[in-house]
Amino acid sequence: MAEAAARAPLSHRRVLRIALPVVLSNATIPLLGVVDTAVVGQLGDPAPIGAVGLGAVILTSIYWAFGFLRMGTVGLAAQAIGAGDRAEVAALLTRVLLIGGAAGVALMLLQMPIFALALWLSPASAEVESLVRAYLQVRIFSAPAAIAIYGIMGWLIAQERTAAVLVLQLWQNGLNAALSIWFVLALDMGVEGVALATFLAEWSGLILGLWLCRRAFAVPAWRDWARVFDRVILWRMAAVNTDILIRSVLLLLGFSSFLFFGADFGDVTLAANQVLIQFVYVTSYAMDGFAFAAEALVGHAVGARARDRIRRAAVLTSIWGLGTCVLLALAFTAGGGALIDLMTTAEGVRAEARAYLPWVALAVLIGCASWMLDGIFIGATRTRDMRNMMALSFAGYAALVALLMPAFGNHGLWAALAGFFLLRGLTLGLRYPALERDAAG
Repeated sequence: MAEAAARAPLSHRRVLRIALPVVLSNATIPLLGVVDTAVVGQLGDPAPIGAVGLGAVILTSIYWAFGFLRMGTVGLAAQAIGAGDRAEVAALLTRVLLIGGAAGVALMLLQMPIFALALWLSPASAEVESLVRAYLQVRIFSAPAAIAIYGIMGWLIAQERTAAVLVLQLWQNGLNAALSIWFVLALDMGVEGVALATFLAEWSGLILGLWLCRRAFAVPAWRDWARVFDRVILWRMAAVNTDILIRSVLLLLGFSSFLFFGADFGDVTLAANQVLIQFVYVTSYAMDGFAFAAEALVGHAVGARARDRIRRAAVLTSIWGLGTCVLLALAFTAGGGALIDLMTTAEGVRAEARAYLPWVALAVLIGCASWMLDGIFIGATRTRDMRNMMALSFAGYAALVALLMPAFGNHGLWAALAGFFLLRGLTLGLRYPALERDAAG
């Protein structure tokens, strides 16, 4: 059925059917952090708030490194669907579940040195550190589930089943929030209660995810171990995922260094940059829906070796992505000041953020091409291009920082970030003709 759906006409309605559930799904992600913070905030002690925040950041950063499992799975599964290879689609699900489980078990076994390093990099008071350890020692035991869910989400997106992804996210985040409130406020379990809520929600999310993927287990190939462990396919998966990991690390370094360099201009400017970068993050969450649509639709077209469908998928999804970026840029320009006032009460930070607000609108517009091309190249599994073009763009960003920041201060830093987005879009855009040519060859 997925193979037949993949060959259906490409239309704006089809793009929206894939994209909108992802946008709604992403909206639930920050809400969970708000609930957890609010719950421990009722304890009347700042230490639990800091502990939950720090512990969540540590584990989120570790799990983020395995995000390649979602991205790589979308492209590989979508191409198998486009080629009509149901056996490979089923076997791929088994592979990603095994990879996620193995990675989670490895983290559980290595938790002591990992946590020691994380706390060394993020020093805190003895009380907070003790609470962080208690939090981490509970949550780490759901690592296999948390990482495997990345693969399940990628597998579902490849089949355009983003409504199932929305159900999975709503269930997991909703259960997590409800259990946090119960464990902390009703049972007085403190930080361990927040961690236990997440532990149970992640394992329940894996169970629900497997149920959503149940059709794959009707295909015998899901347990065809010779196929599952095929050396050639495993090497291809390893290459794809390694390229995505390198690309993602460079992207993270770009954003992290932006905030790090902003600290040179003082606390007020640093705080203003932190407020404004949230607008960019919101845009990226909104763009995920259309980028995911590009991943699935381009992947199907590449699997079918249909050059005209590759181009139509790229154009249709990019039209919606561009429209989203234009609307958000206009919204930030018109209402950004009010949003800044909601996010901070410090008058100095408010004034500083307003001074750099035009850069946000510009970065959002310039960044559209890079966000959409990421989705297109992931769907085509052109991950080597993604890795190489990101390396070139990062080098260009570093040069822009060195050149512009000393001369123009924080304006120069924002110009360098906008340049980073521009370079990503230009370099990938120059590689797009080769993507079409090779995919149809």
